Amino acid sequence: MDEQNNQPVAAPATGEKKKNIAMAIVAYIIFFIPLLTDAKNDPFVKYHIKQGLALFIVAVALGILQSILSYQIWFIIELLQLGVLVLAIMGILHASKGEEKPLPLIGPLADKFKF
Repeated sequence: MDEQNNQPVAAPATGEKKKNIAMAIVAYIIFFIPLLTDAKNDPFVKYHIKQGLALFIVAVALGILQSILSYQIWFIIELLQLGVLVLAIMGILHASKGEEKPLPLIGPLADKFKF
């Protein structure tokens, strides 16, 4: 409220649609949850869903490799899985800032998905 005139103050017009940051963050934790909501139509959320899906695929592939390969390679795969966690945190940070930055190494894979 404007104290001098007792009239509500209008929000500044930015010309930009508000981004659904919460659903973009959820896309890195459980990528398919935003697909079950109306947020799936938001291009910002779609971008982060693709990034989260790419991370999920890499994590599953590493888990399968870890179960198949010998104990000597187990340590290397654990380090790679730690890298996936770091990439997920990076994605969450980008989404919380409202950015559409591709994740290192995973970004080109995510761009190939068509929703």
